[in-house]
Amino acid sequence: MNSELQIRQAIADDVPHIFKLIEALAEYEKLSHQVTGTVEDLQEHLFGSRVYAEAIVTEWDGKIIGFALFFPNYSTFLTKPGIYLEDLFVLPEYRRRGIGKAMLAYLGKLAIERDAGRLEWSVLDWNESAIAFYQDMGAKVLPDWRICRVTEDALQKLAECNTNSIKVCNK
Repeated sequence: MNSELQIRQAIADDVPHIFKLIEALAEYEKLSHQVTGTVEDLQEHLFGSRVYAEAIVTEWDGKIIGFALFFPNYSTFLTKPGIYLEDLFVLPEYRRRGIGKAMLAYLGKLAIERDAGRLEWSVLDWNESAIAFYQDMGAKVLPDWRICRVTEDALQKLAECNTNSIKVCNK
């Protein structure tokens, strides 16, 4: 790791930089159309009255060039808390310098400090370089697990299901 590199917990003043990195990540993943949040939302969720997630930032010569956003989860089988890494991103021009590995190591240490049973994240199946990188770091890519997601109208419909009835909700 170079002396120019610093990894630290994010502070409120970092939020606009983190949001720009989120937009860069979405562009990289060809998902820019899915970025519907705002800097203000992110500020509230990271540093507001109810904190939903945490972030670390990576600086190179004082410039924020990467971030990782994560939150607690829980393993019923381990009966231990865990950390779920939602996103880790380093600007393309700073890749292949060990920064991503250093960020994962930082989160691994944080997981151990918090007595977490595991550190987990998802990777897109087309991102072969990321998959190879994670596997080189010792991660197991679980082929038999798929992420299920309910959003927008489907989430509203799910919330309106009558939980007092045995009938299945309409599609």
